Amino acid sequence: MDKVQRTFVRVAAAVPLVRPADVGANLESVRGLLRDAAAECAQAVVFPELCLTGYTCADLFYQPYLLDSAERALADLVPACGDMLVAVGLPVRVSGRIFNCAAVIAGGRLVGVVPKTYLPSTHEFYEARWFASALEATDTEVTLAGATVPFGNDLVFDREDGSVFGVELCEDMWTANPPSTRLTLRGANVILNLSGSNELVGKTEYRRSLVLGQSARCLSAYVYAGAGVGESTTDLVFGGHTLIAENGALIAEGGRFERTPQLTIADVDIGFLDFERSANYAFRTAAHTVGEVRTIHLNPEAVTSKETTRPLRRRVDPHPFVPCAFADRNARCEEILAIQSTGLATRLEAIHAKDVVIGLSGGLDSALALLVCVEAFDRLGLDRKGIHAFTMPGFGTTKRTKGNAELLCEGLGVPLETIDITAMSRQHLADLGRDESVKDITYENTQARGRTYLLMDKANQLGGIVIGTGDLSELALGWCTYNGDHMSMYGVNSGVPKTLVKYIVKWYAEEKVEGISAKALLDILATPVSPELLPANADGTIAQVTEDKVGPYELHDFFLYHFMRRGAGKEKLRRLALTAFAEVYDAETIAKWLDAFFRRFFSQQFKRSCLPDGPKVGSINLSPRGDWRMPSDVSFTEYVK
Repeated sequence: MDKVQRTFVRVAAAVPLVRPADVGANLESVRGLLRDAAAECAQAVVFPELCLTGYTCADLFYQPYLLDSAERALADLVPACGDMLVAVGLPVRVSGRIFNCAAVIAGGRLVGVVPKTYLPSTHEFYEARWFASALEATDTEVTLAGATVPFGNDLVFDREDGSVFGVELCEDMWTANPPSTRLTLRGANVILNLSGSNELVGKTEYRRSLVLGQSARCLSAYVYAGAGVGESTTDLVFGGHTLIAENGALIAEGGRFERTPQLTIADVDIGFLDFERSANYAFRTAAHTVGEVRTIHLNPEAVTSKETTRPLRRRVDPHPFVPCAFADRNARCEEILAIQSTGLATRLEAIHAKDVVIGLSGGLDSALALLVCVEAFDRLGLDRKGIHAFTMPGFGTTKRTKGNAELLCEGLGVPLETIDITAMSRQHLADLGRDESVKDITYENTQARGRTYLLMDKANQLGGIVIGTGDLSELALGWCTYNGDHMSMYGVNSGVPKTLVKYIVKWYAEEKVEGISAKALLDILATPVSPELLPANADGTIAQVTEDKVGPYELHDFFLYHFMRRGAGKEKLRRLALTAFAEVYDAETIAKWLDAFFRRFFSQQFKRSCLPDGPKVGSINLSPRGDWRMPSDVSFTEYVK
């Protein structure tokens, strides 16, 4: 049959209320959580280690009665799992040894048993006293709960819908060579971990870092369920910690020390994980360094229309380029400016230049570029008088933007000259035989190219270089004049999207400067984004607002991030945007600007194919020498139909 490809898989980490050695009560708690998970449309559920018996049964694990009770409980549990893939923990006898195992159930039948590989046997742990390691196993099959199924730590479970599961148990993750490494290199994109980890001061943070780190190394989702508070407290306390991670990012986390059964649910993006793997040569190469696995092919569940219409169970950040936590703001902005200014400083040193030329519009991008110049000159110990700023008012320049450019330069100690381009632009239009009353693209670009012409010649005159001000969002949309503001000698903002430009400028105004510089930056932030190439309104306000023409930059930055960084196609982008901007934009607005994004992104590649040098700042860049290579005449019909 054809595979039914799914992008999101709903996973759950479940913590039942366990009583040591009370298998019947434990089974009922597990059943209850399975019912809850099914009601939430979960497709895979992982329970804690040894949860059918309790992790803390100690020498009772030797007792045949406890082992038989666990097997009977498993047999009762199998039909209760429905279409879900379920991993549940219990002790299992195999060829005279007892193994700490995960029983994997799918489609209402037992499909495999995974024994624990690494047994903690130091400090408070004594697992080697009771259990054998998977490394000691001589059997590749086991008969359990009336079924004969594969047995081993080399199993992956393929649902034939794009989701492939691997299983490991607690300590397996804490070792230098986790089984999940091999499983993911051999195809698993979701790892389920059944754990019995106890709580100690500081252990939570370490545990979280291990889960996030392993999911990042394995380019996988990682679903972790820890033993809960019902375990014995003879010497230890268990908290029931649950974690769901995706390629190093925490998607969901449950509370600890809860005295009722807990279920932590999230949708993990296996489409993104597979996209990431396909582009990662090191990951593909590493697959040759590990042993083979046994793949168990499962029948996919029926996929209904609910799959793509139900709300996502995960937070989708509407501003993926901007740090979520305010506490990270200083460090993140300092780092971005350090990358930008170091790139410029190193370039100036390499070409033995002590002068730069920059055009200031009084807008966001040129303000950030000026701040980068200031930081670079300070790094080099150069006089800021070597920063030659020019404001070049034309047909649409307003007093507000020109005034802000003047205030900013005054506050930063940067010299500013004014060159009015109105007469030059009129002459050029006359030379072209154009009527100035026709406010078309020629009218606009005459000004944009004229400014670049002047800046380039000024750089020649001063022995310096022209600093580009355009940002990553404008490059993505092609919102720049070819061989106008599109061109420079070093583009310091080329790796910074518009939403991040706003974030950095705001931070700089609040944390790095004061007085008229801060005042100017804050008013620049409050000014509508505009190229100011059309005459102002009668009251002197900006008439040409960029986002009225191309759409909201926050939407386009969102589309850009998920298209380039996470491989999202049109339908997935629409669904993600509806989740992220549920309170901001309706479906019609999102669909309109999504089409506009794809039309502009594909049709404007020719501008990106000849970009000036500029530093990569984040995970996305559009340099033809770096992250993005695409034919300028590529068809984009599939994205906009």
